[in-house]
Amino acid sequence: WCQDKVDSLYNYLEGENTKAFILLKGGKIVLEKYFGTFTQDSAWYWASAGKTLTAFTVGIAQQEGHLNLSDTTSDYIGTGWSIAPSLKEEKITIRHQLSMSSGLDELAAGDPNCTLPSCLPYLADAGTRWAYHTGVYTLLDSVIEVATGMTLNAYINSKIKTQTGMTGSFYMSGYNNIFVSKPRSMARFGLLLLNKGNWNGNQILTD
Repeated sequence: WCQDKVDSLYNYLEGENTKAFILLKGGKIVLEKYFGTFTQDSAWYWASAGKTLTAFTVGIAQQEGHLNLSDTTSDYIGTGWSIAPSLKEEKITIRHQLSMSSGLDELAAGDPNCTLPSCLPYLADAGTRWAYHTGVYTLLDSVIEVATGMTLNAYINSKIKTQTGMTGSFYMSGYNNIFVSKPRSMARFGLLLLNKGNWNGNQILTD
């Protein structure tokens, strides 16, 4: 480690309005720094990094037989969740939601976060166009809840948080469902991903 560079790193992070910084090596914390009034026990939102937690949770739901990535979204949240023609909507699968390739127009309503059917018109066939579209991705939360029969937070608590020691929850903010946690919980999730779904010998996600 370049120990003499740590202070300059912290100065840079503080200048960029960083709230928390954790550096892990071999599963252990080697640097941990909080800035301003933010502390180890403060919580912050993951923003779009929460999509990775959603995707991981979808993977567990598939692993447990609750859903399949090739299933159509309408199988779980019903028809008419968009204003695409019914034959086009029926082609949109969970995999398309995960891969941002639903074909729905993310700019039509001027708000790519909107989850209302009126905000989700057809633009191209599913799988033929990529666009970053938070609204369609957020609807995966409803897919998980219908498929598992549990709330999103309850399912994540049962399948991920209790095994890893993570804390935090999803909260609605406008159309968005945003995950909020302490910094160390985000670090724990990072380790879970780094270890390909394995936590202390417990294979939480096999694929």
